[in-house]
Order: sequence, then structure tokens, then C-alpha cells
Amino acid sequence: MKTFLRLLKLTTPFKWWITLAALLGFATIGSSIGLLATSAYIISRAALRPSIAVLQVAIVGVRFFGLSRGVFRYLERYVSHQVTFRLLARLRVWFYRRLEPLAPARLMRYHSGDLLARIVADIDSLEHFYVRVMAPLVVAGLVTVLMCVLLASFDLRLAVITLIFLLLAGMGIPLLTRLLSRGMGQRLMTTRAKLGAAQIDGIQGGADLLTTGRADRHQQYVQQLSQELVTLQNRMARITGLYTALSGLLTNWAALAMLLLAIPLVSTGKLDGVYLAVLVLAVMASFEAVLPLPQTWQHLEGSLTAAERLFEIVDAEPVVPDPSTPSPRPQDFGLVVKNLSFRYNAQDPLALKGISFNLPQGRRLAVMGPSGAGKSTLVNLLLRFWEYQTGEIKLGGHDLRAYQPEDVRQLIGVVSQRTHLFNGTIKQNLLLARPESTDEEVIRAARQAQIHGFIQTLPQGYDTWIGEQGLRLSGGERQRLAIARALLKNAPILILDEPTANLDPLVEREVMQTISALMQNRTTLLITHRPVGLAAADEILVLQAGHIVEQGQYHQLLQAKGVYWQMENLQNQLMKDEADIGRQS
Repeated sequence: MKTFLRLLKLTTPFKWWITLAALLGFATIGSSIGLLATSAYIISRAALRPSIAVLQVAIVGVRFFGLSRGVFRYLERYVSHQVTFRLLARLRVWFYRRLEPLAPARLMRYHSGDLLARIVADIDSLEHFYVRVMAPLVVAGLVTVLMCVLLASFDLRLAVITLIFLLLAGMGIPLLTRLLSRGMGQRLMTTRAKLGAAQIDGIQGGADLLTTGRADRHQQYVQQLSQELVTLQNRMARITGLYTALSGLLTNWAALAMLLLAIPLVSTGKLDGVYLAVLVLAVMASFEAVLPLPQTWQHLEGSLTAAERLFEIVDAEPVVPDPSTPSPRPQDFGLVVKNLSFRYNAQDPLALKGISFNLPQGRRLAVMGPSGAGKSTLVNLLLRFWEYQTGEIKLGGHDLRAYQPEDVRQLIGVVSQRTHLFNGTIKQNLLLARPESTDEEVIRAARQAQIHGFIQTLPQGYDTWIGEQGLRLSGGERQRLAIARALLKNAPILILDEPTANLDPLVEREVMQTISALMQNRTTLLITHRPVGLAAADEILVLQAGHIVEQGQYHQLLQAKGVYWQMENLQNQLMKDEADIGRQS
């Protein structure tokens, strides 16, 4: 019930539109009842050969109801779909605005395919709630009241028997179908979400599935989910067929009952015989209002399940809350970290333990360590993706928590090892950094990133489509594009998170030369697991298991012959071995 009420609350801005759609639906069915009733009256009265003047009003009524039924139906469909599309648009924006602050911390436990199913399929399924749940219930109620008042004016028993059959069709059959389809809507939603996730895995990981020989097994899994979904849909279709047959049966029984009650009234003179066909056809036409109700219960269950899946996400609180006051103005663009400790969950070990360093404006700090040492965790805290528990981070002389998360990210440019490139053009991907940039500024950034020449060789230049995740570009080209994006953003603080990972040594050297130009006059934090190009850093931190094991300048660490010295020697040996293998080949 709580979910139902929350869905109703979302319709508040469109309540008058929804009311209008329901009234137009009532007017449509009312016109159908009027059309059949007046038509039956004309035929019955004409059999007595009256003057044409007696039939004149009824003839006008047939014309009116015939025309108005089409007009009202068109207007009802137009208004209801306008309401639906506007509601769906509002729901998508509402859901995305609630979803975005949760990334990435709160969304890590969700599969990307599951999130996509919620954003697309679950929101689309709410269309049924407003078009096939709310409106039919209101229309059925209004039509039932209309028929009871109309029939009671002839005889109360006619109204009572009609009410009974309308309730059986509008409530009895829906209850039966609800019992038969209990839990099926939820299973449909869950299976559809699993199928979507499996299909995305198959597309994104297609190459890995083929190379590991798991493609057939994954295909079997997709087919299994697809068959399960088809089975559930077939069950729903059989239930739909059952309620359609029962609805038609009740309609005919209602007509028969009306005849059995009305004929004695005609025989005793309590009812004019010309109204016999009028009453029967009016009752049959009124069932148009209750026939959609059995399907309404099916759509209601699916809509509530979809809504619960959406509310599950939007009800989550962001890991990093926005401060109640505006962000302070930074005194400079230096970073100070004191005794910083952090764990992702209460039961997890510390990912960072007592980290402290001072990075003045315009200086370069390198943080080096093996995978799992806490380097990326430090970046996530600086970008305010997670909230640290103990210690202190200051940006520009103010506590990092005093800044709005978006304001912090505006001050920081990031080049990571997995910079996401969208399925668009080169220019569109660059403009993500600063949408208001001019063409000259875009080209200048590309020149500084040493990728302008390559772009010029492409047939469409900056308007070249680079494919999903930029897969039409090489690894080096993608990194240069990421560097150009950072240059275009022109943020005073720069974070380089493994910017040359997975690149071959030649491309790595070229990219590092480009990055050197990017670091000029910027407060720079270089995250790496290899001692490559660290001689230019003003200070180096060596992390292991979340804490600092060495800290100092490049020559100091070499002279100390500690952990950094060992890693430097190991890296030099690996490069020498690679060079020897290259000469031998």
C-alpha cells in the first residue's frame, strides 16, 4: 500500500490532466451506452409506426452519440498518452537525479544490466499504472453509478442485478486472475532484469567469452532465461484469455438476467415494451467499462514491483552528503592530508592507515605502490566519492567536507587508466570537460595533447564517431584524448591515476611526455604502481597495505636503498629483459 501511495504522489503535478483523461474515458463509454440505447429505442418505437416527429429527438441523439463517441475516444487517448509521456519523462529525470549522487559508492553492488533494466524497462512499465490501472478504475466506478441510477429509475431490481454482474466482472474476475497470477509480475520483472544483465555481459565480454571457450555456456544461460521469460509470458497470456472468456460470459448472463426481469414487467404493464431492448443493450454496453479491470490487476502487480525496484535505489542515502552551506573560496590549490584513515565497510580492514602529506600549489606528488595498496582509495576520497572516517583533508585551506562534491570535482582534472569515452564523436567527448568551449579551444587542447595531427587524418576530423568506449581508437589515442579533455577543463588540480597502464613502453614514453606538459603550473598527484617517470616529482610516497612505508624525494629514496630502490631496480631489470628479448627476436 505504501508503494501504491508513493506512485500516486508522483502524479500530483498532473492530477488535473489525469482527472480530465478519466472524465473523457467516462464520456466515451457513456456515449457508447447512449448510442446503443437510442438506437434500440428508435428500432423498437419505429415498429409501432409513429409519426417521424416522435423519433426526431432519438434520431438526433444517435447522431450526437455516434459523433461524440469518436471525438471523446480520440481526446481520451490523446490526453491519457500526453499524461503518460510527460509522467515517464518526469520519472526518468527524477530517477536519474536521485541516482547520480549515489555513484559510485552506493551503486557498486548493482549490476550495470540491472541498473539499465530499472532505468528503462521498470520506468516504462509504470506507463501501465497510469493508463491501465488508475484510469480504468475511475471510469468503471463512474459508469457503474450511472447505470445504477438509470436502471433504478425504471425498477430497483434492474439496478441491483446489473450492479451484481458489474461487480462480478469488475471485482470477482480480477480477484480470480490475481490469485492465478500471484507473484508472476515480480518474477517477470526479475527475469527480464536478469536477461538484460546477461545480454549486456555477452556483448561487452564477447571477446573474452570466445577466447576462454565460455561463449556456448553463456549462450545457454541466455537461452534459459529467455525460455523462462517466454514461459511466464505464456502463463500471463493464458490468464488473459481466461478472463476475456469469463468477461464475455458474464456480459451475456447479465443480458439474459435483464430479459428475465424486464419481460414480466412489460407483461404487467409496469414497463413500456419499447424500453426492453434499450435496457438490455445499455447493460451490455456498460460492460465496456469493467472489461479492462482484470488486466488492471496484472498491470498493478507489475507496476508495484517495478516501483519497489526503483524506490530501493532512490531511498538510499548518498555516502557523501552535501553540506548545508555553500562551498568556501579556496585560498590556493594546495592539498594537506593529516592522519587519514578509511575503510569501505565497518567489517572491512582499513584501506588507508594514518596517511599524511602536504602538496603545495603547483607541486608534484607521486604516490606509488602495488595493487591494493590504497592508491585508488586516496583518489576516491579526494574526489569525494566516499567519505573518510578519521583524519583530515584540506583543500585551499578549508576542510574538504565543507565543499559541495560537485565544486570539488570542478577543481580537479583526472586522467585515469580507464577513462570512459562515450559512443559519440571526438568533439562531443572533449566537450564533456567544458561544454561551452569554442572550436579554437578544443583544437588548442588537442594540439597540446599531441593528438590534433591524428584527428586531422580522419575522414570527418573532430566529427569522427569513435564507437562505444572509444574502441575504434588505440590505447595511446584514447589516453591522449583523455589528456586533451583534462587540458580543456583547465582545472588547477590534476590527478593522474595510472595514466600509462596497459600501454607498451614506446607509447608510454610518448604519453608521459605529453603529460609532462599537462602538469605545468598545476598541483599534481601522480598515482602509479611502477617507478617510471618519477624523477620529476617533488616528493614520492610509497604505500603498502594502506600505510606509508617510505616518503621523500627521488634521490633520497634511491640513497636509502629501501622499498622504492628495490622496485626501481626490479623495473629496470624488467625493461632490460624486454629489450634483450626484442633484440633476439
